[in-house]
Amino acid sequence: MNDAYVEWLVKRKTPAWTILVKALLIVVCVIMFFLAVTIPFGFLLLLAAMLAAYFVFPMFNVEFEYLVVNDQLSVDRIMGQKRRKKVWEATLDQIEIMAPLDSYLLKDAEKKDMKVLDFSSHMQGAKVYGIIAQTASGSAKVLFEPNEKILKHLWSRAPRKVVQ
Repeated sequence: MNDAYVEWLVKRKTPAWTILVKALLIVVCVIMFFLAVTIPFGFLLLLAAMLAAYFVFPMFNVEFEYLVVNDQLSVDRIMGQKRRKKVWEATLDQIEIMAPLDSYLLKDAEKKDMKVLDFSSHMQGAKVYGIIAQTASGSAKVLFEPNEKILKHLWSRAPRKVVQ
């Protein structure tokens, strides 16, 4: 009954190119509105453009939730503050090392065919950590931004694997 539970939510910085995509979708919706008035079945084009905008706009609002329960670390992607999907999960047994991204220990543990999973915010000055882990799908390098509680908890569970 002595379970430890730590969570942290990180919002990903929206890339600049998404402004162009959003503006383009709005222009397409306006054009389809005028076409809906002038051509037969134009309302279907308008409906398709509005549905595309409805489903594409929330995809640019991405957050990552890091969740640590005892020895289990999982990352969920939240899109548009509505849809949640578990994107990565590992136990401390599967993690080889967790260190700041610029650490030589992390660079020494990297392998050539390693899959890189980026769950960081891409904000300027953010403290990004890397995890080298062996999961069922192979070895992976996971980039994420833990807070002090997550670092302290993981270090208390595996002090030889976590570099602060």
